[in-house]
Amino acid sequence: MTLSHTVAVIGGGPAGLMAAEVLSASGVQVHVYDAMPSVGRKFLLAGRGGLNLTHSEPFDVFMTRFGERRAQLEPMLARFGPQQVREWAAGLGIETFVGTSGRVFPTDMKAAPLLRAWLHRLRAAGVQFHMRHRWLGNASPGAASLRFATPTGEAIVKADAVVLALGGASWARLGSDGAWAPWLQERGIDVAPLLPANCGFDGAGWSEHFASRFAGQPFKSVAISFTDSQGRRFARKGEFVATATGIEGSLIYAASAFLRDEIAAHGSATLLLDLLPDRSAEQVLAAVKHPRGARSLSSHLKSRLGLEGIKAGVLHEALSREAMQEPAQLAATIKAVPLRLVATRPVDEAISTAGGVRFEALDERLMASAVPGVFVAGEMLDWEAPTGGYLLTASMASGAAAARSAIKQLGL
Repeated sequence: MTLSHTVAVIGGGPAGLMAAEVLSASGVQVHVYDAMPSVGRKFLLAGRGGLNLTHSEPFDVFMTRFGERRAQLEPMLARFGPQQVREWAAGLGIETFVGTSGRVFPTDMKAAPLLRAWLHRLRAAGVQFHMRHRWLGNASPGAASLRFATPTGEAIVKADAVVLALGGASWARLGSDGAWAPWLQERGIDVAPLLPANCGFDGAGWSEHFASRFAGQPFKSVAISFTDSQGRRFARKGEFVATATGIEGSLIYAASAFLRDEIAAHGSATLLLDLLPDRSAEQVLAAVKHPRGARSLSSHLKSRLGLEGIKAGVLHEALSREAMQEPAQLAATIKAVPLRLVATRPVDEAISTAGGVRFEALDERLMASAVPGVFVAGEMLDWEAPTGGYLLTASMASGAAAARSAIKQLGL
């Protein structure tokens, strides 16, 4: 069969690979270009501790995780959402299961077998891969002529349409460095600043003693709450980790958008840490007030409330020695330790990126209004979501949507 159209997919992450899959099924010649020696590097690293493909919660609940960009993402996810991700994996011979948290994983928890099966199917469908090809922008105003830096020098590539899926700006060593933003801005495509999402924070004010003793240790079975200056409130149970300079981990990542935006607007954000979320304030106060006899306060708190280690340590960070002896103040602080944060960790350390190509710079087909024939997908787009399978599912859904739009643009 003679293939009459050529589409270039720039970026070999989940969004780009899904675009390549949809495109190849339509009968076009697909070329995937990536600056790294191999594709899917961030995908593989993300799956090191167990590849979280998607989430099993009801679709309406699933969609609430995308915040202000729900309206733009919902049509894509309605066509390729959590159930379709599981069916797609099964088609590659990868069975999945739902964990206790509702998250969906491959039965072997690994990313590598899925990626291998996916690449095998793409190559069998005729998709061609070009590694160590760093996109330098287009040599002409439209999509027709692409410039790449390659090991043998600069190359010019012709294409009838282009899907950009270059990722955000986190984990640059794996290929997503945000270097595409200036080129798009120069061509009149509006790009929101790339910011850390699902990230850690600095500024908890740890003493040298606390940092040296507890950095890297988790706060388990706790809850955090935060109300921003606009009255929006976040509250959730879970766990997170103390770092030498602040805090990070799944519970903090879930609140990171609120905390990041508050810091940007006001210079700091103070969250409240509940060390005993399963006990009421009254129960905690009663336990603190209980006569302790000859026992030390630390022994008393450990015996009556199970407070020891990092949880006891953070109380000493928040309260003076005198305040620790005041039952009402101690009990109140156990239920609400204030942690003042002043900065996000650098974007390159973040799990994902907020910001990117604004949907307002694209038409309803994800094509750049200023550069016809160029479609944008994945984390390059201006949206964010928490961890839990939402990032991967939406990246793949947008890759499929961009591919369908490119096919329609080519009249196929």
